[in-house]
Amino acid sequence: MIIKQYIKDFENLGFGMFVHFGLYSILGTAEWAKYSNHIPDEDYDSLLEQFNPKEDWATELVKTAKNAGCKYITLTTRHHDGFSLFDTCGLNTYDAPHSKCGRDLIKEFVDACNCEEIIPFFYHTLLDWHEESYKQDFPKYLEYLRKSVEIICKHYGKIGGIWFDGMWDKPDEDWEENALYGMIRKYQPDAMIINNTGLDARGALGHIELDSVTFERGKPGAINMEGAPKYVASEMCEVFCDHWGYAREDLNYKSPAQMIRELADCRRYRANMLMNIGPMGDGSIREIDKAILNLMGSWVNYFDEAIRKPEPTKIEIEGKPDDFILKHEKNYYLFCYNLPMVADANVAILQDAQYESKFQLADKIQSVTWLDNGETVSFIQSNNDVVVTTVPYTYGRNLVVRVAKIVCD
Repeated sequence: MIIKQYIKDFENLGFGMFVHFGLYSILGTAEWAKYSNHIPDEDYDSLLEQFNPKEDWATELVKTAKNAGCKYITLTTRHHDGFSLFDTCGLNTYDAPHSKCGRDLIKEFVDACNCEEIIPFFYHTLLDWHEESYKQDFPKYLEYLRKSVEIICKHYGKIGGIWFDGMWDKPDEDWEENALYGMIRKYQPDAMIINNTGLDARGALGHIELDSVTFERGKPGAINMEGAPKYVASEMCEVFCDHWGYAREDLNYKSPAQMIRELADCRRYRANMLMNIGPMGDGSIREIDKAILNLMGSWVNYFDEAIRKPEPTKIEIEGKPDDFILKHEKNYYLFCYNLPMVADANVAILQDAQYESKFQLADKIQSVTWLDNGETVSFIQSNNDVVVTTVPYTYGRNLVVRVAKIVCD
C-alpha cells in the first residue's frame, strides 16, 4: 500500500473550518436558496449588485478559525449556484470581480491565511445551476469545469487541497475524473483531492487519486482499506445548525458540548473534523458561531497535543465504550467522557467521588497526568492490567471530554 506524506500531514491537522459563502449569504436563507425557493435567474443574478463583503472579512474569518484551534480552512470558491469568489479570467462574468465589490475574494482569503499560517483549501462545486452546458452539453461543461479548477490551482500559490461536491447529482455520467485530477496534480502535486460522497455514501472509497473519504454529518468510523492500493485519510464535515450557508431563521443550534464530543470522536478514528460556518452577506460571522468556536478553541488549547499526531489503538476501556486511547511515540492519551463532579450534594447532580478506567497495556507506565492542568492521576499497573483512578472535576469545571497523558518507558 502506498502511503503519501502529504496525506499523513493532512491527518495531523486534525481540525479545520468549513466556510460556505456566496451570493446566497445576502438572502440569509441558506446555500440552496436559489434551487429550494425557485428564485428566477434574473432575480437571483441581481444579487451581484448587492454583493460587497467588508474589507476585513477574510482577516476576521481566519483569526476566528485560528482562535478555535483550526489548522486549515476550506472555503467555497464556487458553490452550486455557479457564482465564483475568484476571478474567472474571462470564462464568464459571474464572479466576485464583476459584483459590486469588484475584488478577487479568494486572493484576499489566501493572503489572510498565509499571514496567520492557516492552510487554505478550496471547495469547488461539480454541479452548476448557472452554467447552461451543465444540462445541455455535458462534455462541454466538463471542459469549463476543468478550466475553472485550473485557475484556482495556478493563481493562488500552494494550497492544501481541493474539495469537490456534487458528483452525486449525475451519478451515471462520466465525469472524466482522470482528466480533472490529473490537471490538479500537474499544478498542485501535494494537494489533497477530496470528493464528497454525500449523505448516502459516507466513508466510501473512490477514484485512486482521491486522498480522503468523507463523512458528511455522520460519525466517522474505521475505514476498510483491505486491498486498497493507497492509504487515504478521512474527514467529517459538520454544521452548527441545519444549514451550511447563512440561514437567519435556523435556530436549531447544537450545543458546544456536542461539538467537542464530535471532535474527539473524529480523532478516535484519526478523521479530521471540518466545522462549518456560514458568514452573513457582508462576510461577518454570527456571534453565536464565534461563541461556540471560542469554546471549542478553549478545549483544543487544553488538549492540542492529543488531537494532532496521536494514532488510534485497539485498547479497550472496560465497561466504557465511549472512552478510548490514542498513541504517539511512547505516550498514550486516555480520552474520558461522562466524568462525574465532586461537590456538595445540594448543588451537584453527579456525586461519584472516584472514576476508574481499566484496560490492558504491556508498556510500563511512568506517569499519568491531566493535560489541562498537569495534575497527577493515580494509577495501578500489575503486569498488563492497568487501573487509572481519579477525582475528575471539582465544582466549577466541566471540560466535556478530558484527556490524561500516559507516559511510558
